Amino acid sequence: MYLTPEKKAEIFAQYGKDAKNTGSVQSQVALFTYRIQHLTEHLKTNQKDFGTERALTRLVGKRRRLLDYLKDKDIEAYRALIKELGIRK
Repeated sequence: MYLTPEKKAEIFAQYGKDAKNTGSVQSQVALFTYRIQHLTEHLKTNQKDFGTERALTRLVGKRRRLLDYLKDKDIEAYRALIKELGIRK
């Protein structure tokens, strides 16, 4: 499995307040970004995997909605997060 509990805890510790803060918007967006990168690499080698393609589309939508929420609530945190994660928008 590509996403181990240790990797999840590392992502949450880096982007949330601590490793236990799994509900913060920043940590969820960081986790979604990690998963999106993995699925994108998978689809580069498996173009006909339509289940993965659908999952990727849904995950991108979830991340977009969370980013829109963060932008409305705290624009500075939004800007810092997209810069740190390297998200285009």
